Amino acid sequence: MLVEGSPSWGRLDGGSIVLDSGERLDEAAAHFLAPVEPTKIIATHLTYRSRVEEYAARTPPEPSYFMKPPTTLNGHRGRLRRPRGARFLNYEGEVAVVIGRAMHGVPEADALGHVAGYACANDVGLHDFRHADRGSMLRVKGQDGFLPLGPELVPAGEFDPTAFTLRTYLNGEVVQEAHASDLLFGVAYQLADLSRLITLEPGDVILTGTPANSRPMEPGDTVEVEIDGIGRLTNTVEEWDVDLSGPGDQPETSAQTLHVALAIPEEEAERMVEERTAR
Repeated sequence: MLVEGSPSWGRLDGGSIVLDSGERLDEAAAHFLAPVEPTKIIATHLTYRSRVEEYAARTPPEPSYFMKPPTTLNGHRGRLRRPRGARFLNYEGEVAVVIGRAMHGVPEADALGHVAGYACANDVGLHDFRHADRGSMLRVKGQDGFLPLGPELVPAGEFDPTAFTLRTYLNGEVVQEAHASDLLFGVAYQLADLSRLITLEPGDVILTGTPANSRPMEPGDTVEVEIDGIGRLTNTVEEWDVDLSGPGDQPETSAQTLHVALAIPEEEAERMVEERTAR
């Protein structure tokens, strides 16, 4: 959290935050930062059966990944900015895994022993750039503040990544809900897979995927990700008065945008775009 202009570590204790110095702060007035300092953030594509079924997609034989810059990190109660003119800023509730011990070539049976802790995460995506990224997800998922994480890091020994329920709320209504049993690839499997080729360093964050029903948010919305045994991460959406014109691809409502952001079948999304273009 931010204390007198500087980042400080602490832990939640009821309605207070106890800093490492022993000082107590009122939780309600605290300025939360993401409770991690990663060298890298790796996110997983389709991992929940419900999401595969929602898109009528082919079940992936193995997980696939993309990366988010550390500048995407955001904290509990932080603001999510939707650029002026954009329409498809989606929430994605996820379990975030934070590495505690460096791991490379670690077998699945030992993978969880390298975890420091877990947190709630919202893998926010701006799908108006879906046409531009061609799978990299940099414009869609890599913008500043597009990864709220928190409210705290729960120690690995206090959370079971094989038995949890995840819920996302939009303005108080449940919009996503899934159990760990819905995962196609469990947390230990994902860590073992990644560590075959990539050294995961202490503090690194792995985002383990989102279930069905990711949808766009609007300015003024409150979005919350709750995971039993971890807590509830809360953020609000605001309009960002920024000019995105200039070099590079511009926001666009493409068929891929509609397909991913609204879970519309690809053929229907293509027809909608063709009809709009023909007007």
